Amino acid sequence: MTNPLGNANRGRPGLPTPPSGWPVGSYPTYAEAQRAVDYLADNQFPVEGVTIVGVDLMQVERVLYRLTWGKVIGGGMVSGAWLGLFLGLLLSLFTTGGAIGPLVVGLVGGIIFGLISASIPYAATRGQRDFASTMQLVAGRYDVLCDPKTAEQARDMLARLAI
Repeated sequence: MTNPLGNANRGRPGLPTPPSGWPVGSYPTYAEAQRAVDYLADNQFPVEGVTIVGVDLMQVERVLYRLTWGKVIGGGMVSGAWLGLFLGLLLSLFTTGGAIGPLVVGLVGGIIFGLISASIPYAATRGQRDFASTMQLVAGRYDVLCDPKTAEQARDMLARLAI
């Protein structure tokens, strides 16, 4: 079936494909791989054919702190208070009279909403996840790939770069 308005996907890349090219450098951190590509760009190398590929991907969950009822309730109240103050401020713009009334109503309502919206999910876990964490996707190494026609030149240039 054709699209009467033209090809909507024109100019956009298609489905994800594995990277191609020859390896010209391998680095333990993304910052070092980025520095290598920046070095190539600074030296007028055609970087349009260069790709940084993370290899040996790992999902890393870093535990930040232990959750307690006090932290959950306090965090819910604080985030609800900010939301309530924002909504109270918006409400005060459209009401006649003082701005204090809508701000107080918004603050109290926000605190109650934040308390409920934080407590219910925490109570539902029943102590199975009593910690807060953050997740990252990291690689064991970062390879710099280059088009085969310019790979030898890139490899020679990166050999001069002391990382």
